Amino acid sequence: MRYAVIMAGGSGTRFWPKSRVAKPKQFLQLVGKKTMLQQTVARISGMVPPERTLIITNKSYVGLVQEQLPDVPAENIIGEPVGRNTAPVAAAAAAIIEARTPGAAMAVLPSDHYIRDEATFAAILESAFLKAEAGAHLVTIGIRPYRPETGFGYIQTEQESSDILEGNPVHQVKRFAEKPDLKTALSFLESGDFLWNSGMFVWRSDVIMDEFENHLPELHELAVRLKGKLAGGMSVPAVEAFYEAAPSVSVDYGIMEKAATVYVLPGEFGWNDVGSWQAIYELEDKDEQGNVADAENLLMTGCSNSYAYSRSGRLIALVGLEGIGVVETDDALMVCRIEKSQDVREIVARLQKDPFQKYR
Repeated sequence: MRYAVIMAGGSGTRFWPKSRVAKPKQFLQLVGKKTMLQQTVARISGMVPPERTLIITNKSYVGLVQEQLPDVPAENIIGEPVGRNTAPVAAAAAAIIEARTPGAAMAVLPSDHYIRDEATFAAILESAFLKAEAGAHLVTIGIRPYRPETGFGYIQTEQESSDILEGNPVHQVKRFAEKPDLKTALSFLESGDFLWNSGMFVWRSDVIMDEFENHLPELHELAVRLKGKLAGGMSVPAVEAFYEAAPSVSVDYGIMEKAATVYVLPGEFGWNDVGSWQAIYELEDKDEQGNVADAENLLMTGCSNSYAYSRSGRLIALVGLEGIGVVETDDALMVCRIEKSQDVREIVARLQKDPFQKYR
């Protein structure tokens, strides 16, 4: 028995003005014809059916998830009353799975990543499941770096693989490294034994519960209590009580960096964490001038390496621009240097105050 746990509670602030509090990034069609969440679930559907797929999301997004994933049972859509980072997500999911199918393997995956080569990804995830099912192993998937990226965490591996599963090498993890400065990122890239931390994990539910007992005993106690309350079926009050009491800690810091036996499978399958409008620009097809035009009524002249998005129906005219991003919705317009698009979150922070709250 295998389960998938999809983390879908993010706020998507870096995709304003398209992403809003009421409908953030994971529920939007940013690349392709399906939403990011729908793509994530479809990607793993060959290994894990909807009835064994759990969606962990914000309580206010439960209706959106049900609308976008009608095949996923309502009791599998878990609404967090408050965000507590990724370790409580993993602990709550493990408790739910232990109450249903003790010792089942579970993949914990972000809901908002893009993967171009889905067949290769599926093969690597299959190997990760096999490794997790073979023993008390914590398994993660790392991405082979191709640039000195400072926005990701890294995983250092043992040079020699400890196992080959379905043709995919499995390496033991030496250490996890936080987001580096540029000099450090260059050294990681040159060393050849570092991978980007993708935030994708696979383990057995009983194994991760033991790791919580070893490294986060307070969270383990809450998870055991939750498991007991779910013996007769899903209980929303029990889940909400768990989250209200849970500490806020990441699974990387709380578990993965401390566990004794952690393994990683290197992946090369066109992964992108889709962290900004610049990422969308990089993923989309471009014209001869390097422009991406995703707008109903758009005229461009003398522009290069620029991105334009609009669904308002208004005519947009861009003249003599280079490296610019333009994103328009019915009620807002954002213009930025495309390489500075992540900084839109600073604008979003200012939307918390009047008179701008209606634009959040």
